[in-house]
Formats: sequence, structure tokens, C-alpha cells
Amino acid sequence: QLQLVESGGGLVQPGGSLRLSCAVSGVTSRFHAIGWFRQAPGKEREGVSCISSNGGGTHYADSVKGRFTISRDNAKNTVYLQMNSLKPEDTAVYYCAAAAFGNQAFCTLITGYHYWGQGTQVTVSS
Repeated sequence: QLQLVESGGGLVQPGGSLRLSCAVSGVTSRFHAIGWFRQAPGKEREGVSCISSNGGGTHYADSVKGRFTISRDNAKNTVYLQMNSLKPEDTAVYYCAAAAFGNQAFCTLITGYHYWGQGTQVTVSS
């Protein structure tokens, strides 16, 4: 059983930056890939980025490539999402989730996430 807790959300102006954190607890936390997802009002949830359990594999949605960077510190059991050049369309509740893929260098945003955090609100507005 894993527990995930997101933090770092808030209100930021367009062009600004935020860093989200996902604290993961549980015996096997460092063997799980972590994904970031977001859901805006009236829209379906979408995958944003993921990082493999060993940190060697990452994936980004086209909408955030070049602006967002995912990283993890397994010693601290924490995954980060650095978000730069934020746009109003990035406004959403951001969730982190954990998945156990067989390959420690692999992650995908398509499926496999069975543990979820409660979410943190990110609002990009002037």
C-alpha cells in the first residue's frame, strides 16, 4: 500500500513558475514509477509527465514539453514537477500517482496507476 501527498500548488501569473512535490510513503515506493496528471473543470483527466522508478525514463505530454521537468529523489521518497512558463490553460487540479511497471527504466501515462494522491490546485491567472 502506498500513500501519495501532493503539495506546492497555488496561484501564479502567466509566465511564472511553480514546483509541485509528491511525497510517497510505503515499503515499495522506490520501485514505483510516478506520474503527474491534471484535470481542469469540465475536462477529462490528462497525463502530464511520468518518471520511471530508477529515474532513467521520463515522458511528457506534448502540451508541456520544454516547459515542465519531472525529477525524483528516492532518498527523500519525493517526486517533483518543475513547471515554468505557465499558461492559463495549465490551470487544473494536479494529481500524482504510482504504478508498478516491470521495467525500472520505463513509464507511461496511458495505464497502470493504482495509487493516487488527493490533488493540489494550480491556477494560472493575471
